[in-house]
Amino acid sequence: MLRKNKPDPAEIDVAQLAADTDTGGRNPGPIVAKLILAVTLAWSLFQLWIASPLPFALGVGVFNDTQSRAVHLGFAVFLAFMAYPAFTRSPRHQVPITDWVFAIVGAFCATYLFFFYRELATRPGQPTDVDLAVAIVGIAMLLEATRRALGLPMVIVALVFLAYTFAGPYMPDLIAHKGASLARAMSHFWLTTEGVFGVALGVSSGFIFLFVLFGSLLDKAGAGNYFIKSAFALLGHMRGGPAKAAVVSSAATGIISGSSIANVVTTGTFTIPLMKRVGYRGDQAGAVEVSSSVNGQIMPPVMGAAAFLMVEYVGIPYTEVMKHAFLPAVISYIALVYIVHLEALKAGLQGLPRRTTSTFGQRLLAFGLTVSGFVVLAGAVYWGIGWLKAALGNAAIFVIGVGVFAAYLGLLWIGTREPELTLDDPNAPVFELPETGPTLRSGLHYLLAVVVLIWCLMVEQMSPALSAFWATMFIVFVIVTQRPLIAWMRGRGGLGGAFALGLKELVAGLEAGARNMIGIGVATAAAGIIVGTVSLTGIGLVMTEIIEILSGGNLMLMLVLVAVISLILGMGLPTTANYIVVSTLMAPVVVELGAQSGLLVPLIAVHLFVFYFGLMADVTPPVGLASFAAAAISRADPIKTGVTAFFYSMRTAILPFLFIFNTQLLLIGITGPLHLALTVASAVVAMLVFAAATQGYFLVKSRWWETAALLLVTFTLFRPGYWWDMVYPPYEERPASELMTLIEAAPAGERKRVWVEGVNLDGKEIRKGVLLPLGDPGPARERLRRIGLTVMTLGDEVQIAAVQFGSTAEKLGLEQGFRITQIEMPADRPPKEWMYLPALLLLGVVVAAQRARLKRGSASHPAAA
Repeated sequence: MLRKNKPDPAEIDVAQLAADTDTGGRNPGPIVAKLILAVTLAWSLFQLWIASPLPFALGVGVFNDTQSRAVHLGFAVFLAFMAYPAFTRSPRHQVPITDWVFAIVGAFCATYLFFFYRELATRPGQPTDVDLAVAIVGIAMLLEATRRALGLPMVIVALVFLAYTFAGPYMPDLIAHKGASLARAMSHFWLTTEGVFGVALGVSSGFIFLFVLFGSLLDKAGAGNYFIKSAFALLGHMRGGPAKAAVVSSAATGIISGSSIANVVTTGTFTIPLMKRVGYRGDQAGAVEVSSSVNGQIMPPVMGAAAFLMVEYVGIPYTEVMKHAFLPAVISYIALVYIVHLEALKAGLQGLPRRTTSTFGQRLLAFGLTVSGFVVLAGAVYWGIGWLKAALGNAAIFVIGVGVFAAYLGLLWIGTREPELTLDDPNAPVFELPETGPTLRSGLHYLLAVVVLIWCLMVEQMSPALSAFWATMFIVFVIVTQRPLIAWMRGRGGLGGAFALGLKELVAGLEAGARNMIGIGVATAAAGIIVGTVSLTGIGLVMTEIIEILSGGNLMLMLVLVAVISLILGMGLPTTANYIVVSTLMAPVVVELGAQSGLLVPLIAVHLFVFYFGLMADVTPPVGLASFAAAAISRADPIKTGVTAFFYSMRTAILPFLFIFNTQLLLIGITGPLHLALTVASAVVAMLVFAAATQGYFLVKSRWWETAALLLVTFTLFRPGYWWDMVYPPYEERPASELMTLIEAAPAGERKRVWVEGVNLDGKEIRKGVLLPLGDPGPARERLRRIGLTVMTLGDEVQIAAVQFGSTAEKLGLEQGFRITQIEMPADRPPKEWMYLPALLLLGVVVAAQRARLKRGSASHPAAA
């Protein structure tokens, strides 16, 4: 957080702002700097070691989850005290003795579980005085490290939950509990995996670090510059071209980075001055960069840290999270490109000059050949590798490795036939766009690392950690070898110097990856205090009652409430911490109350809902740090930049409400390629229409009734079922006695809608619907057993006989003794997509009305080409 008065944007050092926020702003003397470098390198190498297959292959250095989490937190806390000054007036060129003490004591307390794991395992729930002292000091050190790295708001939230743990008996009746003793609370928070060392820290240690390291190394290799230059080469000549290039380059950078502020600083220093050059206001230029950079966290394959937490919280593979997040991310970026196009139309802005001109036909032919070439190549690689694996078995991996190396050499050779990429000065008096073909060809080898990551995740179905490990090792190989190989291929000589420079870049990448993880490491640990309070006090169950009272059982009101809470917390908490707090408290509430009202919301939809609103943390005034960074570059007012960015980000804010009610936007329930194409096309058109409605400008400036019509078209395209359900009931009821027959006949992957009722363990009457995921085909009892459910048929009644602990059925809120009362089957009715026709007809009316005004010359600005 910015712990100082708001400075004049013209006086802000943007590089220092990014360092203060992401990596720590302290710049000590050479000896201490080398120590910090050694610790960051040790942290990165430790994370690579535990992610690799080597510990198990060699039988050396094998750590369990608790031990690796303790070491992970030890590094994070030590570096937090070494890299982040205590206050803005604290010395930045030396480390005070108090910070040395805090760093060593904090690291020891964090690694206490590592050093004394066996002893603690022999006395569960019976902490000694030393255990309690370490826990108390450890929590104090963690909160201070959190204050330095993330600001005071996160600490205040954690302290509120800590206070609630002890003050339970003195609370109002609605939220009262019996309280916890100091020994029990400290043991729960620090000596078990229910608190600080819980799931969130485990995800930070197991997944997030590797993906952040991958992005840092790819950036140090030169991929960030390549993405920016490529985006400008492709789009810079268009109307308002620099803004469109900023969106696309931020999307490309978002593929390899999960930090909003890092995205702003990386791409914004180049894109924002060029946006201002073609006529965008300073706040507009900053807002475009902020909006596109924040959305980088929802762009697969390297999403924000919270996306990896979803894997554990929802219980689905990371590939599924990527699949569900893909369409909303893409249409958000398409909408932002359209928004900046409309802004350019309204202001009459132009693009930047090209170096060479070509006809539209030539550009179309080149684009078509490029796309078709990639499609053919992707198909050949996919089927070729599949054939190799079938033909050669285990030996295929060596042949594939040789193939990847040959592809790397080939792409590098192609790149050396073109001029080297250098980042131009955006403030230069004359700025020309780079040539498209040579620019794109000069860095194709960077894309191989992303291909390796996606291949391991999607095709080989490896774990996220192992996929990131192999992709990271590949980019390490690229960093070390690309400069000597380029020097050799260009006939320049100096191979030793080029190799040394590659090693220097590797060290810088490993250091940057570890420094970028300091904030995330302490954030996930501090959020563990909140999660631990929920499990210790049972406040999660109370939240259901509170939200039900406040919303009156109305699902839409409840969703608005969750969104508002996320936005309020987002003013003080970083995205990851915000997601942990809100998803822990609110996600189960939304699912439960939605089920009771008949809307069966998949858990992933609710978590993505919370995630999307948590993203606004970096935008929302008055403390949106991404807005401050962009305002510093654009020399504009940070608050005005934040407000403009928030307005541009409305398209992101509307999506979560829509995919709660229409899960096809998350690619859930898609029946085939045609259905997929229709869903994607309608979602893209809907988002473009929504952008035009919120901008008040389509072909010309919109009248009020046209804006209302565009909003109606948007709603209908996004959620055609709302109108269709009024005409045709979506489901028909079937008796519970048919359950086993229907489950056995269900196709693979189907979710069966069933209604259950009964009395839960708290003595509360429950009646709700659930979606049973059936998985692969098989006998009915086997399919139910896979999700941890055993049922018993008693005449016409079906009763739940057993629910396996930790199973999918338990996560759905099913309990032993509940009765299944009915099953809902999709009704035989015309497809709801027929509602697209009246929506498109209404859109045609608006287009006709605006075209008529355009022809009459009543518009003050030219229309889109």
